[in-house]
Amino acid sequence: MDCYLGIDFGTSGARAVVIDEQACIQAQGRYPFEMSEVSDLASCWKTALFSLLEQIPQQLRGEMRAIAINGTSSTVLLCDDAGKPVDVPLLYNDARGATVIEQLRSIAPSNHTVLSATSSLAKLLWMSQLPSFAQARYFLHQADWLAFLLHGQLGISDYHNALKLGYDVEKLTYPDWLESIQIGIHLPKVVTPGTFIAELRPEIASQFGLHRDCYVCAGTTDSIAAFLASGAQFPGEAVTSLGSTLVLKLLSCTRVEDAKYGIYSHRLPPLNKGGTEGGLWLTGGASNTGGAVLRQFFTHAELERLSREIDGSKVSELDYYPLLKLGERFPINEANLPPRLEPRPNNDVEFLHGLLESIARIEVRGYELLQELGADRLTRVYTAGGGAANFTWTAIRERLLQVPVVQPVNMEAAYGTALLAMRGWEKSTAPGAEDAQE
Repeated sequence: MDCYLGIDFGTSGARAVVIDEQACIQAQGRYPFEMSEVSDLASCWKTALFSLLEQIPQQLRGEMRAIAINGTSSTVLLCDDAGKPVDVPLLYNDARGATVIEQLRSIAPSNHTVLSATSSLAKLLWMSQLPSFAQARYFLHQADWLAFLLHGQLGISDYHNALKLGYDVEKLTYPDWLESIQIGIHLPKVVTPGTFIAELRPEIASQFGLHRDCYVCAGTTDSIAAFLASGAQFPGEAVTSLGSTLVLKLLSCTRVEDAKYGIYSHRLPPLNKGGTEGGLWLTGGASNTGGAVLRQFFTHAELERLSREIDGSKVSELDYYPLLKLGERFPINEANLPPRLEPRPNNDVEFLHGLLESIARIEVRGYELLQELGADRLTRVYTAGGGAANFTWTAIRERLLQVPVVQPVNMEAAYGTALLAMRGWEKSTAPGAEDAQE
């Protein structure tokens, strides 16, 4: 039995999923990050990676054909010629790049995705001012470096991680304006996610009892991996993440970009054997509303109990804009937009009904905006995040969205990354695969 391993590096820990040729899960592993480990992130990541490999049953390790890794978008680090980090990595939400934004504005096109304090390119420019930069030779994303630990090839990335570095995902090249920056470091070679990079290092295969011919594939970001896990694969299908915030991702044949709303598109490789062969874009945006607002008023137990008392087929007359504080980015871009949470009825069931319905209206407006900007018509919505378990909310959302709202195949990003590894293996073993390799 051939097996495929996907590894997900998130904010609170790392997870692994092993699947077989039918995409059925054969094993899983977890490694939670401890606060004491945060001071040495790179060592923590390495320990987590090797711990997850050890957690896989020995028999499955010997049947492993391909491995892929995802990491948090725009989590980056600098390495020397041997791949050793020369300074601490910068996490996805590190905003120290704000100090170089004006410099970046003079270089990058207006409204470009990189014009954010947390973009990979902003971080690189900020890091180039550090004393440690003199020892740096390679700039890598989290997933790039972790894959390097397995295959030993430095300076290779995928076009999902490289998007916020400024890589042109439409032309599949670095743009001239980025190439012209004299920064004195190797920018990663960028390949399609799932592309075979190299076999495992012999010492890694030997140490963990892995298949000698096991390949390490180019990875992806955690959010894209979660999308791949959902089962969405055709234009018009979308994934709504109902976590602390509300995040929408819609598959489209048309690339949609609008920096004003934080909307950008990821290029996707073909997602199925019999459907669309390329040309797909994953476009979306993120609102500041979401589950964090609900938890401001109700405990988890209260949310469950009160939700059961709501009739999701009936319209709530309450019109809220649920936010924790001032400011919204999508589908309204207004830095000082105030929360609207009044009037609050005495009945908690009515109040929760109003909150759930109001967040659903924001979701509807978000998909409407994506379609107004040129994305494909919405046909189906998969739901991820904690809110996916609230069936009353699902009924409300389905009534307002007017399309089927369904459970995803899987909600684990590691599962989506395992699918990426399997598809990479299938592509590599198809007739003419050697000629098609990048």
